[in-house]
This record gives sequence, C-alpha cells and structure tokens, in this order.
Amino acid sequence: MSNSNSVAPHSDGANHEKLILDSWARCRDYGLTPSTQPELHRPSAGDVGVLLEAHQFLVQTTYHEVLPYYEHILSNSHCLIMLADGRGQLLQSWGDQRFLEPGYTQGFEAGTSWIERYTGTNAIGTALATGQAIQIHRDEHFLKANRFMTGSAAPIFDASRSLIGVLDVSSDTYLPQTHTLGMVKMMTQSVENRLIINLFKGEHFFLTFNTNLDSLDSQWAGILVFTEQGQVISANRRADILLGLELSMVNIESLFDTTLRNLINHPEGLPMQLTASGKYRFYATVKRPVHVRVIPRDFRQNHRAAATEPAKPSLPLREVPLPNLLAQHKRLPANQPFTLDAIDLGDPRISKAVRQAKRILDKDIPILIHGETGVGKEVFVKALHETSDRAAYPLVAVNCAAIPGDLVESELFGYEKGAFTGASQKGSMGLIRKAHKGTLFLDELGDMPLKVQARLLRVLQERKVTPLGSTESYPVDIRLVSATNRSLKTDVEQGLFRQDLYYRVTGLNLELPPLRERQDKTALFHALWDRYREADQEAGLSEEVLALFHRHPWPGNVRQLVSVLQIALAMADTDLITAEHLPDDFFADLQEQPHVTVPTTLAAETAAEAVEMGETSEAEATPANGQSFPEQLFPEQSLPKLYQHYEGNISMLARHLGISRTTLYKRLKELGLHS
Repeated sequence: MSNSNSVAPHSDGANHEKLILDSWARCRDYGLTPSTQPELHRPSAGDVGVLLEAHQFLVQTTYHEVLPYYEHILSNSHCLIMLADGRGQLLQSWGDQRFLEPGYTQGFEAGTSWIERYTGTNAIGTALATGQAIQIHRDEHFLKANRFMTGSAAPIFDASRSLIGVLDVSSDTYLPQTHTLGMVKMMTQSVENRLIINLFKGEHFFLTFNTNLDSLDSQWAGILVFTEQGQVISANRRADILLGLELSMVNIESLFDTTLRNLINHPEGLPMQLTASGKYRFYATVKRPVHVRVIPRDFRQNHRAAATEPAKPSLPLREVPLPNLLAQHKRLPANQPFTLDAIDLGDPRISKAVRQAKRILDKDIPILIHGETGVGKEVFVKALHETSDRAAYPLVAVNCAAIPGDLVESELFGYEKGAFTGASQKGSMGLIRKAHKGTLFLDELGDMPLKVQARLLRVLQERKVTPLGSTESYPVDIRLVSATNRSLKTDVEQGLFRQDLYYRVTGLNLELPPLRERQDKTALFHALWDRYREADQEAGLSEEVLALFHRHPWPGNVRQLVSVLQIALAMADTDLITAEHLPDDFFADLQEQPHVTVPTTLAAETAAEAVEMGETSEAEATPANGQSFPEQLFPEQSLPKLYQHYEGNISMLARHLGISRTTLYKRLKELGLHS
C-alpha cells in the first residue's frame, strides 16, 4: 500500500480487495486508526484453563490427527500455526515465534483475542468476521503494529455447521503466499473431516465420495454419515459442493440413483460408482458401523449348512457383528504389469492404437489420448511405459484435476526450501523431475490452470525445470503422454487452453473407444475376470451374466466393469457368477430393457399393471417394435425350479424374469407356491 489509508490491488482479484476494504471500514467503525496499538485482551489463568478444557476435542483432533500430516510446515522455523476458537481466542500455537516483534509474544499466548475490534484487520479476526478463508499480507493489516507478518487463515465448522474455530499460518516472509492459503484450506478441511469421523465413528454408516477414483482418500472427498434407515445425519461442506445441495436431514436414496440396501450391503472399502441427479457420476466407498441391527441373510451359507447344523440362537441386536465381505474375499494383487500386447484383445480401434503407439514407442514424440472417463487411458499409458525402453525408470502420473489450483505449480515444478510459508526445509524436486528418464503422464490435461500451462510449455520447449524460489534450472529427459476426456481444440477456441501448448502435446493423437462400442467385449470380460479372481475361483462367468454384460451400456466404461466384477467375485466366492451376484446399480442402467425375455402372458400382465398404476403409458408398456416374447423360454413348469433356485426371494426372481413382483406373486399363488 502506498499509504495507511488505501489498499493496493491484490492478485486474488476484486473479491479479496473487497474483503479487505470492508474489514478496514469495520475497523474505522470500531474507532480504530492505523496508529492504534492492538488491545491484547487475555482472560485470567483460571478462565484460560476453562477455555482450553471446553475446546479440548478441537485442539486434540488438530494436534494429533491433522498436523502430523503437515510436518513440513512445522519444520519451517519462520512459520507459526495458530488455532483459535469461534470467538477469536487463541487456543494453541505450534512452531517458532522468533519472527515476532520483541515484546509482542504475549499476543500469541492462549486466551488472547484476535477479533477485529481489538486487533484490526488480521487473518484470524477477518476469517471469523467473513466466514471465509483469507490471506492478509503485511500492509493489508489495518494496524501498523501488525504489519510485520503475513497470515493465512480459514474457518473451521463442526458437524452441525457451526463455526467453532479458525486455523492460521503466519510468518514474516515477503515471498508469494498462495501456496500457504491452499495448505491452510486443506488443513481445515482435514480438521472438519476428522471431527465428523470422531463424532459418529462406529455408530453409523459413512459414505465417502468424489469425482475421481484417485481422490477418494483425499481431504477434498465428500463425506456423508447416514443411519441404517438412510437418513443423512451429517455431512462435510465438500459434500454440499459436490452435490450442489443443502444436505439437511435428507434420505440418502434421494441423493443417488441407488437403493439403501445396495449401499449398506456393498463390500466395505471396495469402490463403487454412483450417479446423482441422473447425470453426475461419482466414485464412492462405504464404511459400516461396528454393529448394526439388520444382518443381510447369506442364502448360500444357509443352504449349505441347513442339512448338517442345528439352528443357532440369535445374538442380541446390538451384539451382532457386521460381516465384512472383503475380509472373506482378499483379492490377490495382479502382479503382472500390462503390456501393449496384453491389452490388444481384438478390437480394431484398440489394435490400431496399439500399432501406432508401438511405431513411435522409443521416439521423442508426445502422445495425447482421447476417450471417455473410465475407458482405460491410464492402463494404456502404463502398458506403453512397460513396453518402452524407459520401463526401468519411473512412470509419474499426475491428475491435473485432483491437485488444488494453489498447489499445482509447486507439485509439478518443485520448490526450493523456504520458497513459501509451509515449504519443506528440504525443498521438493517436483513431479516433472521425478519422471526424469521415464514417462510423465498428465491426466485430465484440460483442467490445468492457464498460469501453469505457460510454465509447462516452457519446460517442454527447453527441457529444463526451474523450481519455485530458485534461479537454477535442471535438465529433464521425459516422454510426455497426456490424456483428456474433453475436446482440447474446443477449449483452445474458447480461450481455456493455450494454442501453443496444444500443438506441443499433440504429436500422436489416439482415440480409445467406449466399452459399449468395443468388438472384443467377450475376450475383455474373461480377461478381467481372470485378472481379479482368486486362485480358487475357477467357476467363471455364467452365460446369463455374459449376455447381461453384452447388453449393458456401461456408462462408466472399463472402470465400471472392473468394479462390477470385483463385487461379483466377492459375492460369488468360489461359485459360478450369476445375476444374483451383480450389484443393484448394475441393473439400473438396464431398467428400460428387461435382461431376459419373458413369456407373453407374464409380460402382458406386467405391462397392463404398469398402465393401470399410472407408471407408464400404453405405448411404453408394449414390447419394442411390437415384438412378442417367445412363450417357450419360460414355461409355467419352470417357475417352481426358479422359485427354488432363488430360495423364495421374490425380488431376485422378479428381477431375473423382468416382471413386477405383483405379477409374480399372482402367478406363484396360482401354482400354489405362495400363499
């Protein structure tokens, strides 16, 4: 700032400048002037003890469960981490206070208030006043006495969305602070997640979800806590953002296109695909409570044990442990890496891509792979790397959409020690240099910020990397492979992607087809089953399942297929995989077309029922193209066998036949099979 009464434009834009100007206006309303000395309001020692006791849960969660993951921040001697409560009173600080002004250390002791009324514009006080993450540079502090430091702070909200604290990282550095603010946001998100987990763990179901499979374990994943009845009782703020909804006491079945039964019975820890609002696709995992009231019946086990074992008394409801299907099915990792020959199973477009990739395998020509999400772009890159002369060196994969914008530069290009607040004292070589002599895979390239695109272009042109905060450049020898599920040409036309970088990354363009269009599906189904099965799982895939797989549209492509196979293998154990082993959401994509042909009489009754109940029109209830269903496929005498095969499970049998449960009840009653 040029003087004490004006704010210079800030790199974060107009919103940041407005926040600072509004804060300065509040300070003037409080009667403060830039020359006012901060009022260090600090309660008595007894009151400080009460304060710390009241916020022990927040302090312990932050210290023991979050800060250890950010040790590199604490290792910076010119950096101080502070935790304040929802009223701006300091609870705890970690780090080194040597950068503080002499005689001012008492302002950083427990109990000291940092609200704007007493200390003017500052990171903690202004974050509390606005409810937003904010960074206050030296001269943006309203009081001159505070202009020896730069602070980055973000509010912390508890499970009920009440603002309960602020986390702040402050230092005296003049270096760019964008990385520090990004780090503080991640830390507060981590704190909020842990508060929710610690509050509800063991008592309720947890659903963790994100747009990217690789980001399920990150702090940016959405978290939903729901009861066995499906009621969402808590969620982190990230879940609100991902779903675009206020998640206040809603039922989880209204959020995703799946059933509650499918969610609570899904193998714990095994990723699944979910769809929200019919179009937004997420990857998710479910964590069960330690004990539940309802235990899904395992029909296979009951059938096997009935003849030899007497019935066992039921345990008290709260003492029944939840079975962990993954514990019964510990899939052996596939040790053999993919090669280009291994993924060429006969589809002409895949074969063409493999042939083209082989021709330039050891040449310095960049490759850009196009394809829908989940078609296997990363698998193709791994196969390419394993087949090349760079296989002995690293393959470094970077998901450009998964790294927060504030941290992309430091992650890719590295940084020197002390380059920014929170930087490791050892520095970081960056992902590009880690790929030296190997392959650098930039996934979701279209999501890379324009600012970072410019630096990447310079690296590709000069084959040198200059870390942040350094004047020294390091040579790099890399094979560049990029992937995208969007049209970069369109992005170039719209100014979202640099044209010069586009021509630098598009040496050979390869297109991977979606699974629904592949001509090698049968070979692919068997190959993936073989890859993910256990040694004693030899029964394979039933003809019924193969037919279903061929008819399925596979919106999630190969990634969805792998997930379905993993679930089916877990459910089938050593048995032949049949339709009953497939997850419910698999059938959701087939609901418009029954997965088996049914007798005309049954189909007609189902259609008439649907029209009568207003579920569909007469036109919609008629079989496609006016074709009738061949009666000989499921004659009446086959129903008793099917009923016995599904052990009286009406839902499964109805789904198998592609008819409504009401129609099935009627027919079974006529045959004397159901009362």
